Amino acid sequence: MPESPDTLDPGTAILLIAHGSRLATANRDLAQLAEQLRRRFVGHVVETAYLELTEPTIPQAAATCVAGGASRVLMLPYFLSAGTHVTEDLKRFQAEFLTQWSNVGFDLCPPLGLHPMMLDIVCDRLFEGVQIAL
Repeated sequence: MPESPDTLDPGTAILLIAHGSRLATANRDLAQLAEQLRRRFVGHVVETAYLELTEPTIPQAAATCVAGGASRVLMLPYFLSAGTHVTEDLKRFQAEFLTQWSNVGFDLCPPLGLHPMMLDIVCDRLFEGVQIAL
């Protein structure tokens, strides 16, 4: 069955990657998103990873995906743009993982960026700010 927004091929894991923060509250957003994805993609491995400042690291989380039986890992950058972390750091990790686990596919997804729904999200946040100010 081809993948669609609500299905994933068996053996596909999701690896959510954020920058990481020293503030636990800032890192909690990614954990909550991961939990929502676990409910949407029941039976699939969904892991979080951070580029720096906290754990699990990207290599640690990739290893967890592989240990969980993944034959393919979708590396999703929880970043707004394709800056250096996405274009260089995450591509370097992807290449390392493909070498380390040659029997597992590692696909680097695009960052959140200017997705068509981003305008709606930004407008929602703007109006939330208006409500707070009132």
